[in-house]
Amino acid sequence: MSDAEALIELRRVSKHFVSTDHHEDIVVLDDINFSLRPGEIVAMLGRSGCGKSTLLRIICGLTPASTGQVLYRGQPVTRPVAGVSMVFQTFGLFPWLTVLENVELGLEAQGILMAERRKRALAVIDLIGLDGFESAYPKELSGGMRQRVGFARALVVNPDVLLMDEAFSALDVPTSETLRGDLLDLWLERQIPTRAILMVSHSIEEVLMIADRIVILDNNPGRVKAELPITLKHPRDHTAPGFRRLVERIYEIMTATAGEPQASGISHRLPSAHVAQLLGVLDEINHPTHQGRADLPALADALELAVNDLLPLIEALQLLDFAQVAGGDIRLSLHGQAFLDADIQRRKMIFGEHLLRRVPLAGHICRVIDERPNQRAPENRFLGELEDQLSEDEAERVLQVIIDWGRYAELFAYDYDTGVFSAENPGE
Repeated sequence: MSDAEALIELRRVSKHFVSTDHHEDIVVLDDINFSLRPGEIVAMLGRSGCGKSTLLRIICGLTPASTGQVLYRGQPVTRPVAGVSMVFQTFGLFPWLTVLENVELGLEAQGILMAERRKRALAVIDLIGLDGFESAYPKELSGGMRQRVGFARALVVNPDVLLMDEAFSALDVPTSETLRGDLLDLWLERQIPTRAILMVSHSIEEVLMIADRIVILDNNPGRVKAELPITLKHPRDHTAPGFRRLVERIYEIMTATAGEPQASGISHRLPSAHVAQLLGVLDEINHPTHQGRADLPALADALELAVNDLLPLIEALQLLDFAQVAGGDIRLSLHGQAFLDADIQRRKMIFGEHLLRRVPLAGHICRVIDERPNQRAPENRFLGELEDQLSEDEAERVLQVIIDWGRYAELFAYDYDTGVFSAENPGE
């Protein structure tokens, strides 16, 4: 089917936000081209912060694109359209309304008469497995049942396109699997009028269980990195060799970089990774099971981490030159092995050496502290510099990462109450 027949089409869509000092725009999405065709479920994967959720909001008309165009059935999307519904990660139910009233809300907004909206709401409540709970309030429901209300509310308006923004991520694993399976059954049995589904997820196995096509986004800024058609027949077995090969292929794509990660300046977007987590990953790679080289899916399973949680840790270990990634595997570098073989104090020294050599922000903070007579510097000094290139929230996040890393390495001290950096063990 050609792009002209697509239900949703994105043409060179980009999104940027104005930086705090209005000096340079922060680019979140860049030159996204994408089509969603009838009869398919498409999943989007990418690291945290790559713009997946922002892209969904642009598609459904909640957020405007900065440049480019979104089309629904060939017509530009400039505001929410009737044929597109969204299920959010947070349930977003009105606590003072019953299940039935929450589901009816969208129909009421469309001006549907009470008799008709009551009939349609009851039908979809029954379809989604909530029959008997029509008069219950959200506080009476489990998380899984609340999300079923979210699905019912989205489906009751008979959307052409259903968007799902990490719709299963707030649920425990058994509940998530049950709800996902029920939705897939409704789709395969054509019990819902929806003609296409676009889902955002952080779970590789989740999307492989359901999707016909997977779009992988790069980050900083978000760009389409790869597309994979999935031809596995339903029901899919997550232990089957073909399924496992696809898991490994996706890990390989998501961890592939043009070269060794290297912080490019003090405003480099450091990965969110606590030192304790990095130590845990290094210990696992060094475990006799892996012997210094681990398959990334196996490592994720051993650590019980989703890809969204594992990838920042992998990126941090590469950045610090403690590990190297290639072909979907991660192995300890010579520096990483030396770090693991060292005692506690020597580990701190090694970590600090690598931090100063490979992360400019760490050296910059140390220099500023050293240059001041009292060897103290306010955090606002560094936040302001970071905000020249990063958003306010991102600057705060990056500073928290470097505080954790610098404290561990004893490069500097930080007082949370005053927001002041100082020399470690001042006076010595």
